[in-house]
Amino acid sequence: MDRALAQSWLLAFEEAALAEKDHLTTLDSAIGDGDHGVNLHRGLSRVRRWLESGEIPDAPGEVLRESGALIRAHVGGASGVLYGGAFTAMGTALPVTGADAAQFGDALAAGLDAIVRLGAAAPGDKTMVDAFTPALTAFRTVRAGNLGAAVSAAASAAAAGAWSTIPMQARKGRASYLGHRSVGHMDPGAASTTLLFRSLARAAAPASARTAR
Repeated sequence: MDRALAQSWLLAFEEAALAEKDHLTTLDSAIGDGDHGVNLHRGLSRVRRWLESGEIPDAPGEVLRESGALIRAHVGGASGVLYGGAFTAMGTALPVTGADAAQFGDALAAGLDAIVRLGAAAPGDKTMVDAFTPALTAFRTVRAGNLGAAVSAAASAAAAGAWSTIPMQARKGRASYLGHRSVGHMDPGAASTTLLFRSLARAAAPASARTAR
């Protein structure tokens, strides 16, 4: 993980959030406030403008930390706190000069830990944790120095995790107020977490030959 990959990941995430904005909002309308897609893209568009300003630091951790601060400031509701906290934690965990695959896995784990702490959520609660947790497990299972294969596996696992939220009853957030009526709907945070890892896989694909740097 270097600055170029960090920047490419965030730009790909913004593009994915724009493309899926209406879908995420539709998911959120069923069991939440109906603004997840709009809010997430608004914050990520601010990140894009900063990244394209040409005034970004060399250290990938600083890129992720600053992006986390922008997301927290400009994405409304819980998703701003959770995604902002995750990127801040990942950036803080990265070595200054970049990270190999194992170190990047540790950074992803720090991001998940931040989400769990800030959201007080666990697997099975019908949240983004249900997509992020299997993604991290898949990454650590496959990594073995091959970043491209590891993030591809993580993206597939995140998608499977998001689908697994459909039969769950929500136990956290606004969706939990619906009780059994939350069953039958995909969690919007889990859906956007799938986009997060798909964007990482897309960004890392050209870099797979150079492993994690």
